[in-house]
Amino acid sequence: MFDRASTFGDTLDSPAGRAVLEKHLPGIAASPMAQQFRSARLGQLVALVPELEEPAARDALWAALAQVGDGTARAPYPPAIAPDPAYEADEVAPASATLAPASKARQWDPLEVRLVGPSHGNPFVDVELDALFTRPDGSVVRVGGFYDGDGVYVIRALADAEGTWRFRTRSTARSLDGIAGTVDVDPAPVDAHGPVRVDGFHFRHADGTRHRPLGTTAYAWTHQSEARQQQTLATLAASPFTKLRMCVFPKSYLYNANEPIDFPFVGSLESGFDLTRFDPAHFRRLEQRIRDLAELGIQADLILFHAYDRWGFSDLGPAVDERYLRYVVRRLSGYANVWWSMANEYDLMWSKDLDDWERLAAIVGEEDPFGHLNSIHNCRPFYDYDRPWITHVSIQRVDVYRTAENTDQWRERWGKPVVIDECAYEGDIDQGWGNITGEEMTRRFWEGAVRGGYVGHGETYYPPALDAPGDADDDEVLWWSKGGALHGTSPARIAFLERLLAEAPDGVWDPLPGDWDVPWGGTGDVRVAYFGFNRPRFRNVLLGEGRWRAEVIDTWNMTVEEVAGTHTGQVRVDLPGRQYMAVRLTRVAA
Repeated sequence: MFDRASTFGDTLDSPAGRAVLEKHLPGIAASPMAQQFRSARLGQLVALVPELEEPAARDALWAALAQVGDGTARAPYPPAIAPDPAYEADEVAPASATLAPASKARQWDPLEVRLVGPSHGNPFVDVELDALFTRPDGSVVRVGGFYDGDGVYVIRALADAEGTWRFRTRSTARSLDGIAGTVDVDPAPVDAHGPVRVDGFHFRHADGTRHRPLGTTAYAWTHQSEARQQQTLATLAASPFTKLRMCVFPKSYLYNANEPIDFPFVGSLESGFDLTRFDPAHFRRLEQRIRDLAELGIQADLILFHAYDRWGFSDLGPAVDERYLRYVVRRLSGYANVWWSMANEYDLMWSKDLDDWERLAAIVGEEDPFGHLNSIHNCRPFYDYDRPWITHVSIQRVDVYRTAENTDQWRERWGKPVVIDECAYEGDIDQGWGNITGEEMTRRFWEGAVRGGYVGHGETYYPPALDAPGDADDDEVLWWSKGGALHGTSPARIAFLERLLAEAPDGVWDPLPGDWDVPWGGTGDVRVAYFGFNRPRFRNVLLGEGRWRAEVIDTWNMTVEEVAGTHTGQVRVDLPGRQYMAVRLTRVAA
């Protein structure tokens, strides 16, 4: 039978399959571009067909395809594996595993309980472990544990309160069950603010500190050489970015042909992967990178699934997806600077439908008792961002030019913060999503900011055109995937925008009523107009009550020039007749 896993080429080569495709995907089946799509899965292509955005239309396609084909069914997915109730014999004493000495934690650090116990069989699937933690205020939280290899088990909580925490373990392994103890949590250091939470249409850390997610993207940076990762960290340290989108799984795509040195699962492309065993060393390295980002004040926006794959990780099946997800969330939810992204371009994940995403999101919620932010990112059709588990809108551009201009409408539509994580990339490669100018990237950041949202950065300059070192076996290092160095002109301008946002009374801008031809944002006492592409020589500005100062902002040259005097009623603001200018009005205290 043909189904969502079938390739477009195989289905097209079947007369009966072609008939179904020409009926349900006519714009693709009969397109001159059909040859380009031959290796694509049908489950990916449906995301490109507007008529198939409705679930009923997709169901009709799958039903029609199920009636044709050569009669060969796909191999079944690996089954779920229940913990072994007889993993340890009855003579093993309960709570006999060794409890490693607890080290003090500070508030907002990971709080760890480490146990040394059995290692026979396959503890990754044979043993279930969790603990009930009692906070100093008496509230109880359940935290799942994970196997860290070599007989070591870890239960990692987020120390979200100072004082003495008590814990008691629960496990299907007798030696790990019923171990109790305490851990002291000291006050937070001055530069630790806790996980980011939603604050209306914006964000704050748990301690109330304002967070503005001016993000960038380096999808596969943790899958590169150690030297490249250190270069990436040095670049981030000198950048304005406060959030980094990054994948847990490696990426296979344009400019992503190099093979990682290790993977979340034990194995390799050549030998295959043992989907019942994780590679603890791989995850320890990922955890170190998350800690490194925390030291820089950067949020790790972790993409849990994506379609750009040659290893089979995008089609693991429901049982392995769940096993992987529980392991990842249990390992990483103890870090304050983690965000979850269920998927990059969820609609290209051909083996999953909306019910799958809802099921997987529920697992994240179950295994993350500390409520890290969570969203899901689209290619074409939007996800239903009204879903209660989604904390903020994570969205991709919807038009070649116009995306950030929709920010205020999307705020109204979903009532949540809007983060345009992919507005295109500054660069010069041959792909339309990867060759906008630094000026255009900066413009998109401003168009989103003045409408009360946040736009994400990425960079894709063609490596041979750059005077930049590459690895000995890799001369295709683009920031958007592999990290390394930034070469574009927009980051400095994004830093300038961040400075202006920080100067707002509450550290954010919201959309304000304004003129038909220019958007206004800010607050009641600070108002900003952004002219974007337009280049007026002057602007007559109506003022609110009171006296106002006026400033001319050159968003490209990064200057702020004050208009002489204070003003009431109306003011003429002279402008240089250049693009990318803005005006800021500030009410003068009486």
